[in-house]
Amino acid sequence: MNDYLIKLRELREKAIQGGGAERIAQQHARGKLTARERLALLLDEGSFQELGALATHNLTDFGMGKQRFPGDGIVTGFGKINGRRVAVYAQDFTVLGGSFSEVQSTKICHIQDLALESGIPLIGLNDSGGARIQEGVRSLAAYGEVFTRNVLASGVIPQISVIMGPCAGGAVYSPALMDFIVMTRRASYMFITGPEVIKAVTGEDVAMQDLGGTMVHNAKSGVAHLVAEDERAALELVKLLLSYLPQNNTEDPPQIEPYDPAERMDEQLNSIIPEDENEPYDAREMLDLIFDRRSFTEIHPYYARNAIVGFARLDGYSVGVVANQPSHLAGVLDIDSSDKIARFVRICDAFNIPIVTFVDTPGYLPGVDQEHYGIIRHGAKVIYAYCEATVPKISIVTRKAIGGAYLAMSSKQMRCDLMLAWPTAQIAVMGADGAVRVLYRKELAAQGAQALQTFEREYREKFFNPYMAADLGQIDEIIEPKETRPRLIRALEVLRTKVKQNPPKKHGLMPV
Repeated sequence: MNDYLIKLRELREKAIQGGGAERIAQQHARGKLTARERLALLLDEGSFQELGALATHNLTDFGMGKQRFPGDGIVTGFGKINGRRVAVYAQDFTVLGGSFSEVQSTKICHIQDLALESGIPLIGLNDSGGARIQEGVRSLAAYGEVFTRNVLASGVIPQISVIMGPCAGGAVYSPALMDFIVMTRRASYMFITGPEVIKAVTGEDVAMQDLGGTMVHNAKSGVAHLVAEDERAALELVKLLLSYLPQNNTEDPPQIEPYDPAERMDEQLNSIIPEDENEPYDAREMLDLIFDRRSFTEIHPYYARNAIVGFARLDGYSVGVVANQPSHLAGVLDIDSSDKIARFVRICDAFNIPIVTFVDTPGYLPGVDQEHYGIIRHGAKVIYAYCEATVPKISIVTRKAIGGAYLAMSSKQMRCDLMLAWPTAQIAVMGADGAVRVLYRKELAAQGAQALQTFEREYREKFFNPYMAADLGQIDEIIEPKETRPRLIRALEVLRTKVKQNPPKKHGLMPV
């Protein structure tokens, strides 16, 4: 019996060693941790239960018969984060460059299945050179098995991917199918085809970071959602994200002990909107004054900066926040901000997180490129997401709510539960200058430009305020800005038990 135990312990020790001391040293020299070191930082101490530690590939060709490592380049299992159960996998770059294999797929799929059946979040730590070439089509087919499970789990359990090194070719699609992607600032990158292939096919010469580096995907493509300075910070971001999310779509998000008075009112809010209606202000300052102190976590902070999305807390409860950002492009809606808002709204709806929307937008961004690249289709995503969402929805019009953008940003007609407005709200079909030129075209032609200012002033007095909308029932209440926090808390206390269902169907046809 002792011989069996010795054999088992030897194999376990070999699995823990990964690719060996030399490869581990090389990983550390790159400023990167090993798969097991990463899991040790992510999970509660002593909580990790590994599965498939002794699995190896069965290839004999291409010299692979001599390159067998227990675990085959990936560590999978269960653990806990702040006492909550999670399923995890971490690719081990010290073993064959973390190359994706049939065995890797089998191990990931097993943990995906168990996560979905158990209703717990799935976290993937990616660090791989790509598909294992020696396995040919088998490694490619193995990707498909993982993708299928990503899709089946979508909207059922939270899925978070952390890119901690290379992620290329087919490997990029599993993270892309998950809910959130975190990238480290210097070591991670994602692309479909690498610089060498691009140079051979198109003649373009591009560095890896310029092609698919962290800021490319956080600021330009919108593929990634959060940037971390290093691996430890990335793992802390995963823990932070999970603190806002439920275990699965049948549960409510976790509540923390309230630490900020529910009745707190900040006088600074009463003066946060500038006197000049065209003067920008930073909506983040407004959010920080309304939600529980230091609770706002922005998602996609570098992408489509004319819109803000993120998680915050109200009286300890998790809420999703959407806001136009007047300090960037005046807070207009465009193609990228529409995609950003629509996706975030759907995530909140999937995981039972109430949505609070702050409206200050002059409308959709005009321009030939916007029209040609599909602002109609992309803008419709915002409308679709808000109309589809059945979670509690509250909107506050802080300043401009003009034209179709007013409707899209969770208006009463988009099944918004409670519509509030500040006295500074301007709700109208179009801006004063354009409206006057349409309404008073004949008068302006007869009286000249001098009459323009008079007509504009009359239009503003009549339409550029929230009172007509309130009179018609489109606004439920006009409040002082400083009252926003306690009003939201009281409203969500009532709406927390809201029950609303969409018509039965296989699925809708979102304008993707």
